[in-house]
Amino acid sequence: MKSYLHFLSLFILFTSCTDDKSNYEIVPSEKNQVGKAIFFDTNLSNPIGQACASCHAPEKGFSDPANNAISQGILTNNFGNRNAPSLSYTIFSPSRYYNAIDETFVGGLFLDGRSTSLQEQFIHPLLNPLEMNNTSVHDVAEKIKQAIYFPKLTSIYGTLQSDIEILNAVADAVASYEKSREVNSFTSKFDYYSRQMISFTEDEKKGLALFAGKAQCANCHILDEDENTGKVLFTDFTYDNIGVPKNQTNPFYTQPTSINPAGNNYIDLGIGALVGQAQHNGKFKVPTLRNIAITGPYFHNGSFSTLKQVIHFYNTRDLNTGEFGPAEVPQNVNTEELGNLQLTAEEEYQLEKFLETLTDHYRQ
Repeated sequence: MKSYLHFLSLFILFTSCTDDKSNYEIVPSEKNQVGKAIFFDTNLSNPIGQACASCHAPEKGFSDPANNAISQGILTNNFGNRNAPSLSYTIFSPSRYYNAIDETFVGGLFLDGRSTSLQEQFIHPLLNPLEMNNTSVHDVAEKIKQAIYFPKLTSIYGTLQSDIEILNAVADAVASYEKSREVNSFTSKFDYYSRQMISFTEDEKKGLALFAGKAQCANCHILDEDENTGKVLFTDFTYDNIGVPKNQTNPFYTQPTSINPAGNNYIDLGIGALVGQAQHNGKFKVPTLRNIAITGPYFHNGSFSTLKQVIHFYNTRDLNTGEFGPAEVPQNVNTEELGNLQLTAEEEYQLEKFLETLTDHYRQ
């Protein structure tokens, strides 16, 4: 683990700490085509067999293709602690900073904001023993040298001699792919509706009105157009503790004590653990709602399997109905914007119908 963290500190020196959102690529370039090949390369794990796409598949909005609550690593029965989030639209997240007015962190990558760039984010799963399980940077670099796309990589980035130069080029190419139109297509029914190319059903229109009003979704999943793309991203990139209960079936609880010494008593503190500030314990990054209908299970621990359950949780969490367990982290729970929304069953349904319009690759 020490060598992994040491490498990351070196790697950051070779990569930008911010991703230029103006580089959102509509036309495929050689760089993002190589990045795509790397993203789907199953030879980069140890043992071989797992690629980035194994946990972030295009057909599921770049989330787990089998809709697993927690994705398994390349080694049998090895699991991390969190749900694999969608990688679509992550390019638009700003570098993490603290907004003193709203008293919240904003931006960063991963659910706790620990990465500063798409390039650095790519390195984590490669060297994580619970994911792709490579034992060293050198081992990864040697695999890259043997890859069919290595000549193309050197034609783009020039001579690559050191391990860190190879990883830097690979990470930059993957970041280019993650910036591409293929990953961030803006092709949902909502996008066509926004351009007045199609109509919504009555339920979808009422769901949008609820989203913007009574259900208070737009407080965090904002409907304002992003200044770089002119598109709605459905997130303000802030952090929130919404009172999600523990997922009692999370396989991380049964990992060896060398991985999870707390066992069933493990508590995920989110960004609070990263920044070391108790007032942020239990807070996770507000995700985009684009592709939300196909990227379940939901929340940081995959504790809700359907979108219908999520909506009902937001609506009735605080009513003591016995349907939901206590918050994993009871401190700092947002009680102002959810928990007792007083939505009817019909309104919950209409809200779900609207959220289904956010799935990419819409066809009439």
